[in-house]
Amino acid sequence: MKVLLSAYACEAGRGSEPGVGWHTARELAKYHEVWVLTRPDDGRPAIEAELARNPEPNLHFVYFTLPLWGGFWQLGSVAFVLHYYLWQVQAYFVARQLHREIRFDLAHHVTFVRYSTPSFISLLPIPFIWGPVGGGESAPPTFWQDFSFKAKIYEIMRTLAHKVGEQDPFARLTARRSTITRVTTEDTAERVRKMGASNVQVLSQLGLSKKEIGHLARYTLPSSSQVRLISIGRLLHWKGFHLGLSAFAQAGLADAEYWVIGDGPERERLQSLVEELGIAHQIMFWGELSRDETLQKLGECHVLVHPSLHDSGGLVCLEAMAAGHPVICLDLGGPAIQVTPETGFKIPAHNPAQTVSDLADAMICLAHDPKLRIRMGQAGQNMVEEKYNWETKGQHLAKFYEKIFLPGCEYPN
Repeated sequence: MKVLLSAYACEAGRGSEPGVGWHTARELAKYHEVWVLTRPDDGRPAIEAELARNPEPNLHFVYFTLPLWGGFWQLGSVAFVLHYYLWQVQAYFVARQLHREIRFDLAHHVTFVRYSTPSFISLLPIPFIWGPVGGGESAPPTFWQDFSFKAKIYEIMRTLAHKVGEQDPFARLTARRSTITRVTTEDTAERVRKMGASNVQVLSQLGLSKKEIGHLARYTLPSSSQVRLISIGRLLHWKGFHLGLSAFAQAGLADAEYWVIGDGPERERLQSLVEELGIAHQIMFWGELSRDETLQKLGECHVLVHPSLHDSGGLVCLEAMAAGHPVICLDLGGPAIQVTPETGFKIPAHNPAQTVSDLADAMICLAHDPKLRIRMGQAGQNMVEEKYNWETKGQHLAKFYEKIFLPGCEYPN
C-alpha cells in the first residue's frame, strides 16, 4: 500500500511526539511504502543521519515549512499553535499535489497528538485515519482548590482553547471524515464523538524500541533495604507532585525516601510543602538531570509515583515498567491506559483528601512487600515487551491498514 503520513513532529532518536512520528513512519515502512510530511526545522538532520546508517527504501520524507514564517513559531505558545494550524493548511496542498502523482491508498495524521486542531489532509478523496489524538483530559474540578491563581488561569485558558477548537468547522470536518479516529483516552473519545467522529478506538500513542527496552532493563529494582520512591517530570501544577508528597507524609514511612527529578515553576511551592509536612529530611529534589542521570536515579529507586491530573501520554510510566519498577498513578488520562492491576496501582481521583489517602495506602503496600514489587515489576516488563514495543505496534498498525482498506469503496471528494 501507498501510505501518506502527516507528522509535524518527527525526529529520530527523540522521545515524546517527535519519537511517535519517527517510529510510526519507520515501522510502517517495513510493510508498506510510506511518504511522510514533516518540517525540516529540527528533525531533518537526525532523520537523514539515521537513514544513512540504516537505509529504508520504502520511507520517503517530504519537508516543508511556511514561507516567511520561519522561526515565528518559537515566539510563544500562541504563535506556535498558529504556526501548527497554518502548516496543516499548507500540508493539504502539498499532499494534494503528491496524491496526483502517487495515488495514495490512505492518509494518516500522526502528530501532533492534538484533537482540537484540524488535519486538512482529511480532505483528500481517500480513507483517512486520525490519530491517536489526545488532549481531551482535564484536572477534576475538586483538585483546583490546591492550584495557585496562575495555575487556575492556565487551566481555564487550556479548557477554553480546546472548546474553541472543538467548534472549528474544519476540526469537526476532520472528525466526520475520519474512517477511524484513534484517541489516547476515554476523555478524548467522548469529545471527538461530539465533534462527529463515528468510529473511535482508544489506545496509547506511545511505545519504546527494542533498543530502548533493552537499555531500560539494565535499571532494575535495587537490592537496598531502604525503600525509595521517585517522581520524574516538569514541576507543573497539573503533574500532581504535591499529591504524591502529601501521600508520602501521610504514609509515615520513616525509613523511606522520596526523590523528585525535574524542575519548573512549582519547585518553590513543593519545597515549602515538604517543610510544612515535616518530611524535608526524607525528600531529595535533584533538579533537571540528563537522561542517563535520570535513569541512573530510577535504577536506585523501587517505585515510580506519577500522580498526574491530566496527561494524554505518560511515557515515564512505560519507561519505569520497562525497567521493572511498579507504578503508582491516578486513574486518569494516558497512564490509566498503560498501568494495570498487575503492574501497579491506579488510584481513583474523586477529591484531594481521598486521593492522598489512597496514594498513601499504595505506598505502604509496596514499601512493605518486596515480593509484590518484584512481581509487578516483572509484569510491567512483560507488558511493555508485548504491547508497547514499536516493532509490535508497527506490525499491528500495518495489519490494521490492510483490514480497513477495502478496494472498490468510494470515498467523499
